Amino acid sequence: MKSDNFRGYFFAIIGTLAFSNEYLFSKAALNEIHLAQFGLYWFFISTVAMLLYMMFQKKLVSVKRLTANQWKILGLLGVLEILTATFFYLSIYIIPDPAVTSFLGNMYPLMLAFGGIVILGERFGPMEAAGAVLAIAGTFIISYTGETSLKGMFIPGTGIVFINALFATVASLVVKVHVKNTDPGLMNLNRSVWLLLFSLIMFLVYRQPLLIPMHALKNIVIGALLGPFLAILAIYTSFKYIEASRSSVVQSLKGIFVLGGAWLLFGTLPLPHQLLGGFITVAGVLFISLGNKQFMGKWSRQPEAKPR
Repeated sequence: MKSDNFRGYFFAIIGTLAFSNEYLFSKAALNEIHLAQFGLYWFFISTVAMLLYMMFQKKLVSVKRLTANQWKILGLLGVLEILTATFFYLSIYIIPDPAVTSFLGNMYPLMLAFGGIVILGERFGPMEAAGAVLAIAGTFIISYTGETSLKGMFIPGTGIVFINALFATVASLVVKVHVKNTDPGLMNLNRSVWLLLFSLIMFLVYRQPLLIPMHALKNIVIGALLGPFLAILAIYTSFKYIEASRSSVVQSLKGIFVLGGAWLLFGTLPLPHQLLGGFITVAGVLFISLGNKQFMGKWSRQPEAKPR
């Protein structure tokens, strides 16, 4: 059990670090090229990387053993991932500071924690409730513009992040339920292939040029290997060993890493109230984790009595 917990948190941390860099490199690339061009290159690279990984691990043979139900699940995941990725990269494109996007993205671990509790039967208590209130309050502070009208109350892109978080939660819960029976690498390859096909359609619809600046290509290569390949693979794998809500808590810390990276790469920092709200959301999601009795029991467990 302890070994499973260590593996789960290890993969969640690796996924969070890689995912943090995805915010930065995707934003850098989207500052130079159209979203349709970005998607084509981004998911072509991630698909090739996943194919090579599956071939190296000799896991492609598992495709032949998939049941009809597993094919349906992969198809459902493909549609959910298209919706999730579309709103995710659209939010990065719209919101100027990737750190703000990342902090707003803590709506996802909050929703995932609730989903894990309601659908998967994971535990929830008073401390988790307090954490949920903090996370919601922090999200409101980040997105609030100071306007009183509903139309101008939140910064542009807030609704898109919310929709992204909703679809990401549904996709993650589907993965969590079925990851025991389906290889995480195969799920990630399935995701990349669906997104590549969708990106190709969008590329043809918008009729964008195939050639892109070399600097944008460099950012795409680095980001695609860190994000769609390494981050998603690590997070999917973490679901095999720990609860979805626990993995989501580790992922909530990505905003702190993105904050430093955004300052170094773009010279941007969130406004003071957005920074405050960001740390409140992180604290809220951490409260959700610390309130879990099973999590706390790991630290307060009494030593076992020695046999006589």
